[in-house]
Amino acid sequence: MKDSSIVYLENVSKIYATAKGTFHAVQNVTLDVQPGEFYSLLGSSGSGKTTTLRLIGGFEIPEYGQVWIGGENVTTLPPYQRNVHTVFQSYALFPHLTVAQNIAYPLTIAKVAKAEIGPRVAEALRMFRIEELGDRRPAQLSGGQQQRVALARALISRPKVLLLDEPLSALDAKIREEVRQELRDLQRQTNLTFIYVTHDQEEALALSDRIAVMHNGQVEQVGSPKDIYDRPASLFVAQFIGKANFLKGKVQSQQDSMFEVEVAGQFIRAIAPDHQPSIGETVTLMIRPEQVSLMLQEANLGPETCENRISGKVNTTTYIGQLLQIQVETAIGAMMVTQISGTEPNGPVTLSWPAKHCIVLPPTQLS
Repeated sequence: MKDSSIVYLENVSKIYATAKGTFHAVQNVTLDVQPGEFYSLLGSSGSGKTTTLRLIGGFEIPEYGQVWIGGENVTTLPPYQRNVHTVFQSYALFPHLTVAQNIAYPLTIAKVAKAEIGPRVAEALRMFRIEELGDRRPAQLSGGQQQRVALARALISRPKVLLLDEPLSALDAKIREEVRQELRDLQRQTNLTFIYVTHDQEEALALSDRIAVMHNGQVEQVGSPKDIYDRPASLFVAQFIGKANFLKGKVQSQQDSMFEVEVAGQFIRAIAPDHQPSIGETVTLMIRPEQVSLMLQEANLGPETCENRISGKVNTTTYIGQLLQIQVETAIGAMMVTQISGTEPNGPVTLSWPAKHCIVLPPTQLS
């Protein structure tokens, strides 16, 4: 695994001393990042994602475990001896240098020949569409422009791995979306390995080939955006990624891969793709709100959507642009439904959802 991965973390732990004892910012984390992959570390504040990035970059040294980059053990090497570059949240541009000088800085420090620096800086300016900004200083740039300069500076020395610590968090929503797409396009064009830290689940889902969801210094799940969204490995991941309906019930029976679960006197059919619940076990079901169909009359329901069906009454409807978010009171509790904006439903309705989209979540693992 170390040989095939561009970055490999092996049982890495980072411990800090505090007034109350010791704090495990990262605990027994093992990750493998493949060459050319856009890999995101996703988690809330304090989850350990930034510390993990700093361990890869050499800004922190682990108490336990090893860090490998390109098949080389770099655990104790300083940042400048690792073939990686970091784009920080603040961009960390030198205010007294021009844009061109900022971009050239890594080549200057590496003592690249002056005759080579000029053309490479010009190429970087063209790549990021900031040719006209070469003589400006950072204070004269917008947030989006500063972000492009920081990326150009990080990439000009052609590192094996680019580390990005929430680089879009300072941008407003419109510019953030534009730069996000540019970032993904750039990664595909250069085929470089990007390791991206974010707390924004939408950002991680849109950008990543794979995502490591972190919580309390540990990795809860690693997978593609689709796997993490459709088949979360824990209740935490299901709650953290997107919106969902959660139902608690007891397993009554199993037929092939299908389970029947009693929820508040109602029988719900579900699947358990990643584990085998026992008969009589108390479990949590997850249904994404976009998988729930809402009808005014049961006669309109097709055979697939009839696998699970329950009557209810519309409680609230929230208009969010292209979508309606509807809350329906039912015998098994409040259910969220998301559908394309149109006529707002009112009064008695019937909800239905296929068993294949009703997931029995794995039991919570206590660490």
